Amino acid sequence: MTNIRDVLAGNMKVYRNARGFTQANLAERVKTSTHYIGMIETKIKFPSPEMIERIAIALGIDTIDLFIIDKKTPEFIKNYQKATINNVKSLLEQFLNEVLMELEK
Repeated sequence: MTNIRDVLAGNMKVYRNARGFTQANLAERVKTSTHYIGMIETKIKFPSPEMIERIAIALGIDTIDLFIIDKKTPEFIKNYQKATINNVKSLLEQFLNEVLMELEK
């Protein structure tokens, strides 16, 4: 049997990371403390329904998504990962071109 705290904590962290948010970023958006976000993610605290809704809104997901047990990576996380890889590739290419130009001088 799966513990609801485990599911919430795990999903919250996955979605937060996928959005590129730190605990502090999420806390600011939810209007709570970083410490409280950390306590939810470490399963020390369980948020109220109102707080769960605020967290979901801040993460741009439906509230139920915080409680879905799914082994598949959500599509938006895959898209975020692809976009991040493309951004890194672009920045690396730009950097290498600049280095090559400097070496040619």
